[in-house]
Amino acid sequence: MDWTIFSFLLADGLQNGTIYALLALCLVLVFAVTRVILVPLGELLMFAPLSYALLLQGQFPGTAWLSASMLVAWALLDRSRLRLALALLLLAGGLLGLAYWGSHGAPGWVAWLLAVLVVLPMGPATYRLFFEPLPRGTVLVYLILAVGLHFVYQGLGLVFFGPEQYRPPPLLSGEANLGSLPLPRQVFVVYAFALLAMLGLYLFFTRSLYGKALRACAVNRLGARISGINPSEAGRVAFLLATAIAAVSGMLIAPLVNAAYFMGFLLGLKGFVAGILGGLISYPMAVGGALVVGLLESYSSFVASAYKEAIVFALLLPVLFWRSLRTLELGGEEE
Repeated sequence: MDWTIFSFLLADGLQNGTIYALLALCLVLVFAVTRVILVPLGELLMFAPLSYALLLQGQFPGTAWLSASMLVAWALLDRSRLRLALALLLLAGGLLGLAYWGSHGAPGWVAWLLAVLVVLPMGPATYRLFFEPLPRGTVLVYLILAVGLHFVYQGLGLVFFGPEQYRPPPLLSGEANLGSLPLPRQVFVVYAFALLAMLGLYLFFTRSLYGKALRACAVNRLGARISGINPSEAGRVAFLLATAIAAVSGMLIAPLVNAAYFMGFLLGLKGFVAGILGGLISYPMAVGGALVVGLLESYSSFVASAYKEAIVFALLLPVLFWRSLRTLELGGEEE
């Protein structure tokens, strides 16, 4: 391996590691607050660019129907809270109207925003419809439910978008030369968003009241409830933030990789490996783990490309063994 190949693999590893870091941040955020391992996060990530591709082709995305249906179901569940139910119904109607407008010749940047908006309600609605009715569920019960949702969302993705792959246009086209290494300019947009997301989460958790409430729920849900914090609302906020980061990440990385309905699971799984390296509790360690995963995947693809996935997932073994020796308690519910 000469310096040129080493540089290309390094750039590829950092790019993939940044994508996994964004997913790992979302997984840690949701798990810390709700104890849910959000397996269908990859599908939420891929829904946005696939919806964008259909909007650009003048087609109405099925994800708009899915989001609106979930909001209507949420409104029916909370029909005793009349204002909230009406707001959800109005949001569902507005979402369908915006998606219809977007599929009939809206400018490209408007379609870009609409694709994110279409996917955004799926996060809190998923929590409200499927996880919130099980307030005393264990991590294992939540995991089984999340895996089931992953299969449902992936199947719906096949129905909505078909088996084709799409590559939407980048925000920044062309390449930039870093020494002798040509890099797509879109990569720098992904790096900038990753830094912005990390800084935003840091400020949110340290400076805002909502962020401190989420941290309180992450430490002790019973104590947070006694202090007047609603854990259910905190869970919805956590799901909303994770979905927003995932949807924007999907929009930014789709021009670099082909977006397809089946790609979300593998991306989410590697983000999960990174989150496990951080113990599903530490954001900096999850980001560091994601970079390790990305670099290991990149260099192993050169040395043993047929085994690169196995090598990445084998990272879990020593980490889980080490953690089992420490008998680390991952947080069963205190209630």
